[in-house]
Amino acid sequence: MMLEDARPSLLITTDDQLPRFSDVPNLTSLCYNAPLTPQGSAPLQLSQPHHTAYIIFTSGSTGRPKGVMVGQTAIVNRLLWMQNHYPLTGEDVVAQKTPCSFDVSVWEFFWPFIAGAKLVMAEPEAHRDPLAMQQFFAEYGVTTTHFVPSMLAAFVASLTPQTARQSCATLKQVFCSGEALPADLCREWQQLTGAPLHNLYGPTEAAVDVSWYPAFGEELAQVRGSSVPIGYPVWNTGLRILDAMMHPVPPGVAGDLYLTGIQLAQGYLGRPDLTASRFIADPFAPGERMYRTGDVARWLDNGAVEYLGRSDDQLKIRGQRIELGE
Repeated sequence: MMLEDARPSLLITTDDQLPRFSDVPNLTSLCYNAPLTPQGSAPLQLSQPHHTAYIIFTSGSTGRPKGVMVGQTAIVNRLLWMQNHYPLTGEDVVAQKTPCSFDVSVWEFFWPFIAGAKLVMAEPEAHRDPLAMQQFFAEYGVTTTHFVPSMLAAFVASLTPQTARQSCATLKQVFCSGEALPADLCREWQQLTGAPLHNLYGPTEAAVDVSWYPAFGEELAQVRGSSVPIGYPVWNTGLRILDAMMHPVPPGVAGDLYLTGIQLAQGYLGRPDLTASRFIADPFAPGERMYRTGDVARWLDNGAVEYLGRSDDQLKIRGQRIELGE
């Protein structure tokens, strides 16, 4: 279904997987484990800021995955913000362990390349194996990595003070996103490793992440709720919390969370109806759009945003969005 919707001009695969796609019409393939044949080809078209950078498919309420089109400008803003806020250098080692069907993989792949850092790739499915991750971090001296909170919990449960010293000694910054981040888990992580932990928030429809909050040190000590706040907006984005009448709510009052700014996706592939229902006109900025997240949130006194839950029946399992309508 996803290939039918995306209509790719090129499929990159392996020769043993190629027969699976024999029924797809007009599909050119490149088997990266097979030798290339010398032949002429037209020069590649240069990418432009308004072009689509990638399409990631997420769960759909009808049972058919929906393709989210993310533009070049959106993801470039996200990557440049991350490099500015959490600078990498040529001495850093970034772990790439997120499957490419999840948008976290986008920054894992490209962030180190814009900073001259080293990228190391874990074995397939290793991200589900805490002991494999311990060995991976220690072997390559990983300094930067990401966990979905539920997988961080499994990793923490696998650690002892001794194995934490052995496998996590080189970690300088660890990121979490995809689920609410339990504050107690952060405290346990801090006690075991001392490595700075950062909470990121954002849907696929807004170029991976749109907000950030420190989940260590003084900021963690001040957290009073059960989970770490989703925090403050990244560059060129906005967080709006509105009531049912589309009016801003005061601090402490729950409301619907909307996103604005440069990182909003172009829309859903081949679904103008769904695009129009989720990417709506911004009543506070004529000519601009807002994305309706379906999340419920509130402002804290320090200006950060706290995630409270969903306004619909969407669930997340290990960061995977599940629409119960399926």
